[in-house]
Parts: sequence; structure tokens; C-alpha cells
Amino acid sequence: MNTHNERTQLYRLMGDLPPRDRPVSAEVISAEQHGYVLEHLRLDLNGEDPVTALFAKPLNVKGHVPAVLYNHAHGGNFKLGKDELLNGCPPYITTPYIDDIIERGWAVLAIDHWVFGERGGRKQDDVFKEMLWKGQVLWGMMVYDSLRAVDYLGSRDDVDASRIATVGLSMGSTMAWWTAALDERIAACVDICCLTDFHALIETDGLSGHGCYYYVPNLLKHFTTTDINALIIPRPHLSLAGLKDTLTPVSGLDRIDVGLTQSYTEAGVPERWKLIREDVGHVETPTMRAAVLTFLEKYIGRV
Repeated sequence: MNTHNERTQLYRLMGDLPPRDRPVSAEVISAEQHGYVLEHLRLDLNGEDPVTALFAKPLNVKGHVPAVLYNHAHGGNFKLGKDELLNGCPPYITTPYIDDIIERGWAVLAIDHWVFGERGGRKQDDVFKEMLWKGQVLWGMMVYDSLRAVDYLGSRDDVDASRIATVGLSMGSTMAWWTAALDERIAACVDICCLTDFHALIETDGLSGHGCYYYVPNLLKHFTTTDINALIIPRPHLSLAGLKDTLTPVSGLDRIDVGLTQSYTEAGVPERWKLIREDVGHVETPTMRAAVLTFLEKYIGRV
């Protein structure tokens, strides 16, 4: 597989996107301390819609630190967005990630995606439909913002750009593996409860379980879920799934696991791919969280 050509093709499927090299700028709206520094930001990532964001880092760590791009879930909770980092997303994430991240000396960035948090106000379906008329794809515009968020992280003088990981649950899970597939600067990828095999979803009549934002025109003409995730190789990738989660059919998990196990083995790094399954639904468990943190400590270090 020619990964450069595959990434280019996947990127083009995301619709008419703003220029990839347009300048990124940031405005600090406010900053506060909670045992860590918390910045409220307004980022110009796409030139169309200001992106509200949170950036946090430990108080007493100096120099360049590893960073996590935290991707929020959907769950129909359009008011939550980036604040999931601070508050969790019950019942899917009951313990917020912020303390675990800061305790390990990492910085973290979480952005509001289109129609979420402070970028809310318009209905998801309305934005999706308008974008289609304009040749855009809502998911493509969301992923574009995540890629530009990596640009922003890499531009900060307090972040180690060689140690940026990405993590998320549900919609955030899908965002994690798309972003890692498209951007080689992501050093480690963790997806929780949404590594969905597209064809298995069709086979199990599960398409209605995912919102309209999720669907990219012509995608299945060119890519399977395994194909997209193979673009992350040889970088480390941890996936966590519930066997009772209808959004990730077990037959699809089997298919992905076989394909990525083979591909990581052929690349000489079989230990960098792991799929953990638990007998639960669409939820992160304490043992999943422990596995996530152990994995990230291994691959981006602990300060």
C-alpha cells in the first residue's frame, strides 16, 4: 500500500475543505488555575467558524511536554462538547480525563466540533444538508478541524510535537482513528467504543445508530475501516470495545482485528496493535481507563 496516495485519496473524500496550509491563530479568552493551568481559547482553524477550545497543562512542569488531543463524544449532547474533558460524559464516561492526564505531566487540548458546545445553536441535520449543497461534508470539516488542532499543538512552545497522542470515545473514538490515519504526527492512537466496521454495520442493520455527521460520500468505493486504520501503521494503536455495543458489531471487530494484526505483524511491530474487548455496551469501564493510561505512558512517556 502506498500510504501517501491512500491518505491523499481519503482526504479528498472529505469534501471541499479549506486550504490545508492556511495560517492557524489563537486567542486566549481567559486562563485559570485548578491545580493546573486551564486556558479557554478561540482558535481560527478553518477560516469559517471560530473554534472554541480548552488547553490544560500541569503547573510545575517546564519545557516541552507530551500532549493529548482529546476528542469529545456525541451522545446527542450538543451542549457538552469540549467540556467533556472536565466533566465526563455520563453514562459513557463517568470519570473525566483531565486529572489523569495532568497527573502524568501531559498537556491536553479539546476543541468544540461543529454544532457542539460553544459552536452549537444550529441543528446538526441543517448544517449537514447545507454543507452537502456546498460540496462539503460535515465529518470532513470536523476532521479538518482536528488536523488543524494538531497544527496548533505543534506550534506551542510548551508542547513536544513528537509526542502527541489522540484519544476519544464514541464520535471521539472515530475522530481519533481518522485523525491518526491522516496525520503522521500523531504518535499514538486510542479509540474507545467506536471502531466500527462499516460493512458489518450494514450487515447488522445498524446504520441508524450513527448520526448523519458520520457518513462520507463514496467512502466504501475506496476504503474499509481496516484500510483507514492501516494508515496508522507502524504507530501504536489501542482499541477498546464492548461486546454488547451495537455500534461496533462483533463480526466487524473480528474482521478489523484479523486485518490489523496481520498488517502490524508484517510491519514488524505486532506489539503496537491491541484490541481489548469487554462484556459491556457503549461505555468506558475502569479497566479500560487503566489500559488507556498504561498504553499512553508507554508510548508518549510520563513526565
